[in-house]
Amino acid sequence: MKHHDQVAAAFGSTAAAYLTSPTHASGADLRTLAEAVARTPGATVLDMGCGAGHASFAVAPHAKEVVAYDIAAPMLATVERAAQERGLANIRTRQGAAESLPFDDHTFDWVISRMSAHHWHDVAPALAEVRRALKPGGSVLFIDIAGVDHPLLDTHIQAIELLRDGSHIRDYRADEWLAMFEAAGFKASIRERWRIDIEFGSWVARMRTPEPRVVAIQSLWRGAPDEVRQYFDVQEDGSFKLDALMIDAR
Repeated sequence: MKHHDQVAAAFGSTAAAYLTSPTHASGADLRTLAEAVARTPGATVLDMGCGAGHASFAVAPHAKEVVAYDIAAPMLATVERAAQERGLANIRTRQGAAESLPFDDHTFDWVISRMSAHHWHDVAPALAEVRRALKPGGSVLFIDIAGVDHPLLDTHIQAIELLRDGSHIRDYRADEWLAMFEAAGFKASIRERWRIDIEFGSWVARMRTPEPRVVAIQSLWRGAPDEVRQYFDVQEDGSFKLDALMIDAR
């Protein structure tokens, strides 16, 4: 199975769980997205890797139109139903991969993405596509789980993420994000950094992680060096903290 198919399969079967996940449905970052988009009157917005649609729902009341874009058709069906229930008639969905956007040049005032890019097959061409689809003077806000500067810590979190979800590629560090945006012709900066509390049981249940992988994650955490366990604040039940960041680009 190719990676794109793996992502679509993984998130197709878990769409409902992501819609109701407190980790995804709430957060100050959603308010930041809404406030940013609200500063552009009549904005057209692309939400890349929209998942269950939380970023789309946050910005829709402040935008003229939001295109919720994802590779997994069941995720898009979840977004459509939830948008209808919430009375957000200006959200439409479109299926496809991040590396090949089916939109004309200079279509969007804003391109946003939240907790998606660590699954993208190839971020560099995806960002080139973002630049092409963005109007001159348009803005970008990306939110994602962040890699860690120290290699020991970074290796552990990437391994934990991959064991939990076989479609995971990489949590990029801040310096990697800035370099990729600059290579695509953007002026980018890290707007915010924060930590997210991960409750282990619901985290693996949401992704339907197979039991042998769950056992492997617990084993990896238990055997990790002290500085790894301290940095990620690993608890007895395997709960821990993830780093997150927001990138502002224009």
